[in-house]
Amino acid sequence: MGKKVTVFGSFVVDLMGRCPHLPVPGETVKGSIFKMGPGGKGFNQGVAAHKAGADVTMVTKLGEDAFADVALSTMKKLGMDTERIFRTGQTETGCALIMVDETTSQNEILVILGACDTITDEEVESIADLLDQSDFLLTQLETNISSVEKIIDIAFGKGVKIILNTAPVQPVSDSILSKVDLITPNEVEAEILTGIPVDGEENAGKAADFFFEKGVKNVLITMGGKGVYLATPEKRGILPAYRVNAVDTTGAGDAFNGGLVAALAEGKDLWEAVAFANALAAISVQRIGTTPAMPDREEIDLFIHEQEKEEGSC
Repeated sequence: MGKKVTVFGSFVVDLMGRCPHLPVPGETVKGSIFKMGPGGKGFNQGVAAHKAGADVTMVTKLGEDAFADVALSTMKKLGMDTERIFRTGQTETGCALIMVDETTSQNEILVILGACDTITDEEVESIADLLDQSDFLLTQLETNISSVEKIIDIAFGKGVKIILNTAPVQPVSDSILSKVDLITPNEVEAEILTGIPVDGEENAGKAADFFFEKGVKNVLITMGGKGVYLATPEKRGILPAYRVNAVDTTGAGDAFNGGLVAALAEGKDLWEAVAFANALAAISVQRIGTTPAMPDREEIDLFIHEQEKEEGSC
């Protein structure tokens, strides 16, 4: 077990249907499969990191309803700490309506954040002691932005390393960016935040420079099949993605971020951590679902070993 990780973010119940093609406005498409299960960017990332071997405490907010039980029962089954979960009777637990094209594996998602969009400053302040014990904070933009700003402020003041996954994308203040150790947008999010179309390594570098100018210490841009662009003060480059047959890409970014923080927490450098995160994401997209698709550490290590063996035989 490595250093302590706090994952602060959303929980929603995923309501996922697979269909032969994604409907256009006004069209009804007959689906083939329906599944309900735990999800939300924060929760997916927390579970991914936990199953990869990290010492994780998950912080999110739930309602007092049946959907909340999905989160709590999942965490208990996985042996995750539930002591830092906020509750409210004022609104419902969040949910996500997900449609997946079973031919292309592309998806469309509607998220209703519910309780995790109502996290108060007082609730965030109540976990300051948790950040005293933490080495890394991983957070996203799927809770109310005021809660993200507050948790980053507190973590920064305590010297915690802050990883910000900029999904779902929305404006991020310079004040937040200046406190971030590692930012992890995908290519679409990077373009929206910087105004630079991230269509290759050259423009990825320009986008990284934008973030560096705002005070971000390290920049990582996931670029789908093109791989991952990583820029640190010392080195830049693209790490290739693993080639696998994807069946559901819905939680790929969350799998990647969870794997990334797990690897960093056990002492891997950023380049090693990206390779580990790529492996975790590659396994997850070969399965249906988000949280349930996250592999355990034994599976990740076996996948990496098999890939290295294949490369060695080429």
